[in-house]
Amino acid sequence: MPAPDSVWNTAPTSAPAQRKGRYVPGSAAHPAKMLPQIAAHAITTYTRPGDLVLDPMCGIGTTLVEAIHLDRNALGIDYEPKWANLARRNAANASSMNEGGTGTGDVHCGDARRLTHLFPTALHGTVDLVVTSPPYGSSVHGQVRSTRDTGERGVVKKDFRYSYDRTNLAHVSTDRLLRAFTEILVQCRIMLRPGGTAVVTARPWRERGELIDLPSAVLAAGRAAGLIPTERCAALLAGIRDSRLVARPSFFQMKNIRDARRQGLPLSVIQHEDVLIFIRPETGASSRVRNGGTISTRCTARATRTSDTTGTSRSRTCFNRYHHGCR
Repeated sequence: MPAPDSVWNTAPTSAPAQRKGRYVPGSAAHPAKMLPQIAAHAITTYTRPGDLVLDPMCGIGTTLVEAIHLDRNALGIDYEPKWANLARRNAANASSMNEGGTGTGDVHCGDARRLTHLFPTALHGTVDLVVTSPPYGSSVHGQVRSTRDTGERGVVKKDFRYSYDRTNLAHVSTDRLLRAFTEILVQCRIMLRPGGTAVVTARPWRERGELIDLPSAVLAAGRAAGLIPTERCAALLAGIRDSRLVARPSFFQMKNIRDARRQGLPLSVIQHEDVLIFIRPETGASSRVRNGGTISTRCTARATRTSDTTGTSRSRTCFNRYHHGCR
């Protein structure tokens, strides 16, 4: 198994180029697809052929597709029937394309907070690797059609919603999202074998100029779920040309950055995702699931000032605090 790198070169080509010919029609409509090379890098680094990989929020099934092509078996769950069906089709397509390969995929539609109820008890404690990402800010989601594309004036945004179901975690507040994501990680801990690995990608986003530090919150959520943090890596969203980063931002990222700079805020395009690596403890009391507890989250705002500008930017860091229930 190759040694892990702290910086993952996961965007040598664009996201559409990475997906070309490997995903069924309709897959591009998902607003927050994981970059295939991020999933592939995690799977190659932390598993061997024949291992079992799980994505509890699988979307169109990127983790499953990459696992199958790498001769791993994969399980996926998505809350939305539309995406679960697409993930199923993508997994089946990957299996048919993987001539001579042994990888298989199985997708369920349901709430990842109950994923241990969706899979047979015999699978509990057998997963070698979890790869997933929580939903986050809409500023990095969606596709744009401009005048050049449509022949009509104006810009049209499309494919920027996970769903119209208001109970979907993509629509809830950051506090509720983090509480729910901690519950999901608890479920993942039960599915993982002792010593198994969980890889969670996350990136900060901005709300009204404030930076939401999701990676730090995910780190706290993993600890609260009984997982042990072991690494923090960076997966590039930009290419590398002549030792320089080549950014590939979305239309909305560029618009947000330009708007902020006009207001004097020294913001730059985010060119990587944080990759947080956890393991399930091998044995002992630290591996017990903290049943009966509740998660509370608090967000604090802080102001920072750079030395070369008079602008001030604000960011929020979210902290999960786990409280045991009294019995």
